[in-house]
Amino acid sequence: MTTDEVLQVFRETGALLEGHFILRSGLHSRQYFQCALALQSMPVVERLGAALADRVRSLQVATVIAPAMGGLVIGQEVARQLRARFIFAEKEDGRLALRRGFQIAPQERVLVVEDVVTKGGRVQETLAIVRARQGHVLGVAMLVDRSNGAVDLGVPLFSVLRMNVETFDANRLPPDLAALPAVHPGSK
Repeated sequence: MTTDEVLQVFRETGALLEGHFILRSGLHSRQYFQCALALQSMPVVERLGAALADRVRSLQVATVIAPAMGGLVIGQEVARQLRARFIFAEKEDGRLALRRGFQIAPQERVLVVEDVVTKGGRVQETLAIVRARQGHVLGVAMLVDRSNGAVDLGVPLFSVLRMNVETFDANRLPPDLAALPAVHPGSK
């Protein structure tokens, strides 16, 4: 899929929002990708999942792990497309943890899949989980890289949409953004 095709999917599904948003990272932005809106349609999930899976197919992934909540739907679809096992990390006492009996074997070939990455906080937590179990991290795949490739997670990054979306510290908002009410539309 081309950048324009991916953006069209987000626009058609109402998943690309405009306004004043507070991101999970605490940064503020004029745009927000509410991937859940795009991923409620299974044909869209399959199409985006295939595009992302195609970018990582040569890695020979054994297991896909996704941080809950955002990465669940796309992570499972990428795993399905790759014929790989799917597991997820979820919150426990405010931090991501591997629960439900999920295990990662030493040197298991693992790909982390997320919906949107700006600074990569949840992805970093997920990477730490895999590394603590001596899994072999092959990379991070995401639908939207809001950093336009600037985020450094120490592993190869793959995305279907790479954009430089402006973000601002709360105490350095431009006047037009400060004049709008801020909303926190995603998971916290």
